[in-house]
Amino acid sequence: MISHPGYADLGFAKVDTDRQARRGFAEVIYCPGKTLLHLKRIARELIKHKQVLLLTKLDKKSFGYLKKSFPSLRYNSAARLGYLGGKKISPRGLVAVISAGTADIPIAEEAAVVLEVMGNRVLKLYDVGVAGIHRFMHNLDSIRKAKVVVVIAGMEGALASLVSGLVSCPVVAVPTSCGYGASFQGLSALLTMLNSCSPGVAVVNIDNGFGAGYFAGLINRC
Repeated sequence: MISHPGYADLGFAKVDTDRQARRGFAEVIYCPGKTLLHLKRIARELIKHKQVLLLTKLDKKSFGYLKKSFPSLRYNSAARLGYLGGKKISPRGLVAVISAGTADIPIAEEAAVVLEVMGNRVLKLYDVGVAGIHRFMHNLDSIRKAKVVVVIAGMEGALASLVSGLVSCPVVAVPTSCGYGASFQGLSALLTMLNSCSPGVAVVNIDNGFGAGYFAGLINRC
């Protein structure tokens, strides 16, 4: 291992040990495609430099392997997220995380856990899509207290536009791959969100709960 200012060269990976100071949150480990040994060595390097540890798309088998080396490592099975450390919850603005359907909850949980590890207050509101909009409207007063709203939706992805039309804060929209054939694994929801006629909607990639949570966390700390 070779150390350089701001990163550690492990040969197979160059771990960005400066990112927490530079961006406000540590480098995050995307797990698919990495060997178990690579995951362990990257995680150990981040912990060595006192960085928050966050592992996305982490399966249970890999978590079990890492838990042996890092006993304090926690796991959210719905979100497929492993995490260690994190900031204390700040009294700053609230972030609302809303899912259109129950099938969208894994992506919503990914966003919510990222937000919590980053130190944000989070309101979760799941299964309130446009097919039964009274469920959403019943909670509108609570949602309007949020500084930023993350909306997760598959199918046609209409919920993001609806939410944006009813709140004064920014909306971060996450299309999911949930839906029947013509939804094209989330492409339909993605295009709907990109074409929203309600201003103030920012869109992340399909199933990218992590990216939405991270972006909402940056907005909330401003």
